[in-house]
Amino acid sequence: MEYEFQRDTATGTLLASFSMDLEALDFWFVEELGESAEKYEEIRQAITKLQLKQLSDWRKVGKSLSIELDAEQVRVFANGLESDEEVELEDAMSIYDGESEAFCGLDDFLIALESWRSFIDESY
Repeated sequence: MEYEFQRDTATGTLLASFSMDLEALDFWFVEELGESAEKYEEIRQAITKLQLKQLSDWRKVGKSLSIELDAEQVRVFANGLESDEEVELEDAMSIYDGESEAFCGLDDFLIALESWRSFIDESY
């Protein structure tokens, strides 16, 4: 999994850029996780409990995106994807999946999560 984190020097805005098909992680890291040490700790603790088999899965609903974790993978998805409504779109108007949902391995996600926290701590 490839990614890059930046902070706009003029505005201080955080930027995350993940590889193709993982674009939902871009928005999740910036908008849902952000600079919050508390959210980072909550997710880090959930991952530890999953690795120790104290939890079988974990989920957090965000403002726009939610995250689901289990012992092997992570799913980040737009909250609208969980609705029971079926939306029919013309082919040209279809939603690009990479922007609305992303899957990655738990170990890869943990590495990215820790890199994000280091980036936040070092970018001040």
